[in-house]
Amino acid sequence: MAPPRLRLVTSEGTLNAPEAQEAIELARALGEELEGDESGSSSASVEGEVHIEDVRIVEALLFASPVPLDDTWLAGHLRHGSGIANVLAEIKAAYAPRGVNLVRVAGKWVLRTAEDLGYLLERYAVEERRLSRAALETLSIVAYHQPVTRAEIEEIRGVTTSAGTLDILMEAGWIRPRGRRRAPGKPLTYGTTDSFLAHFGLDSVKDLPGLSDLKAQGLLDGHLPPGFAIPDPTSVAALMPDELPLEEAGEDEGSAEDEASDAEADGYGDDDAVPGDGDEASDVEAGEDPDLPGDDPDAKPD
Repeated sequence: MAPPRLRLVTSEGTLNAPEAQEAIELARALGEELEGDESGSSSASVEGEVHIEDVRIVEALLFASPVPLDDTWLAGHLRHGSGIANVLAEIKAAYAPRGVNLVRVAGKWVLRTAEDLGYLLERYAVEERRLSRAALETLSIVAYHQPVTRAEIEEIRGVTTSAGTLDILMEAGWIRPRGRRRAPGKPLTYGTTDSFLAHFGLDSVKDLPGLSDLKAQGLLDGHLPPGFAIPDPTSVAALMPDELPLEEAGEDEGSAEDEASDAEADGYGDDDAVPGDGDEASDVEAGEDPDLPGDDPDAKPD
């Protein structure tokens, strides 16, 4: 007896055994493909959840921090190894149209009120104290010419710079002593600080306006002297070749003072050599010579 023939019933009719076998294989292939898509989508879903968690971690750290945070510190708190650059870019894009923006200042990241909404917070701002023209000129010179000494500032300004002007800028936290110049007297060199960059919203001093920017804003006269140029500002944390560390310069001065005190002690080490010790020394110190005739009123010159 012949085996019954397999038929597959569809909406269009019945299929014979060969046709039915092909349909079954096709259905099996489609099922395997669907299973692969489901596993791939599941893996992508897991990766997406991991990335979202890292984004939330960085967002929370930025929101809670009172100071700007750098990339390395933030990356150390990621739990799933997401790229910190991609995470920060995503947060920055998400906050761009909002009232709080993610901005980069002094090489670090911080959440700040959007610039166009700053007027809403004016009532909470601390009363500002205007800087004098001398302080503004000094700050500009330090920013563009750092590291710079007080004598170099005076040479550029053409007038004497008082110590009070530098003290005001250091009190504001905008400039700091960097080191000492390798020159006679070892004068202090000054440079800007991260607080200066944060206050003026700069990532680095290279973002300071150049000659063309100042002209475009109408801050420079159109009739400038020939060869007039603005230096390219640089801020190097390490000391320049012509600078000495503050500690090393202090040690050199201390050793010089020690040598001077030692020499003074050597000069007066013997009791006989100390002026004012004995009658003879007293007479010499008083400017009188015992061999002169004037010492004895009755004496006569030979």
